[in-house]
Amino acid sequence: MHYDVSVLAHYFPFFLPAAWMTLQVTVLGIALGLALGLGTAFLSLSPRLALSGPARLYIYVIRGTPLLLQLLFIYYGLRGVLGLAAVPSAVLALGVHNGAYIAVIFAGAIRSISGGQMEAARSLGMTHARAMRRIILPQALKRAVPPLGNQFIIALKDSSLASTITINELLLKSQQLASSNFMMMEMLTIAALFYLFYTGLFTVLFRRVERRLEAGGYA
Repeated sequence: MHYDVSVLAHYFPFFLPAAWMTLQVTVLGIALGLALGLGTAFLSLSPRLALSGPARLYIYVIRGTPLLLQLLFIYYGLRGVLGLAAVPSAVLALGVHNGAYIAVIFAGAIRSISGGQMEAARSLGMTHARAMRRIILPQALKRAVPPLGNQFIIALKDSSLASTITINELLLKSQQLASSNFMMMEMLTIAALFYLFYTGLFTVLFRRVERRLEAGGYA
């Protein structure tokens, strides 16, 4: 099989809209996942079963089923009921999926903070919510950043599954072009280069966040 490296530069611009779509789906999905994850983490840590039970069930179900199944379930299930289009379906699926994993990350980080710090804050007259916001969460966030960075990169790669519901992201674009020019390996190479660029960019960004949090002096 002949591999023509000279065509990469020619076809590279054709991937730019798909690269932008991949980035949008990833960022919106992870933003939704962060919101769901933080809220679910607090609920899962609640001593009240009425709050922790549903949160733990959500985490169990989502972590126990593949993202592709969740994506298809949301797309085909909600499209008929709510008229949800492909892109919102992909964002929702990524958000719900990543929310379960992010909830575990946040819950673990919060548990890792010594309980004595909460007791000390309460003894000084702080409410539980204020102590959580001022004392516990800043420290937990610092500890959660490395696994959150990994989850962000996983979400980026998982966004390729959006091709199954006809979203024109990087993987689908490579397949579409290859069907007309018969250069599958070359087109896949261009898609891989975009993924590697995004992965490197996110890695650098999260390392900067880690350094800034360390400079803030949180334990």
